[in-house]
Amino acid sequence: MTKDVITEYFSRLQLRADWQALLADDMVFTSRTSPSRQLVGRDAYLSGTARFFGMIIDMQVLDLLVDGEAACALTRYRLQPPGGGAPFESDVAEIFRVSNGVITALTIYFDSAPYPKPPT
Repeated sequence: MTKDVITEYFSRLQLRADWQALLADDMVFTSRTSPSRQLVGRDAYLSGTARFFGMIIDMQVLDLLVDGEAACALTRYRLQPPGGGAPFESDVAEIFRVSNGVITALTIYFDSAPYPKPPT
């Protein structure tokens, strides 16, 4: 079940086709970059990560490990920053928790150095 949900999530994400439906309403998102941050709830997650999702040109799953309700996906995103900056790649470790057919938690680890800084 977990592998199917995560595989479907990434398939829909690549197609930009209703991937949000696989997120629990009360999901918890944690980014372990510096500084660390946590968002609670699907709406907060979608709002807080909209900039990232808007930059995706392409993505691929390099590896997927599943153990019960937990999964770790090693992914590579090709991103186009807003304002015409040069595209770049980002490797991300994504740790999922799945329950009742939806993603209830997502923790990510990646190097934030290549990302453009948001306007202040």
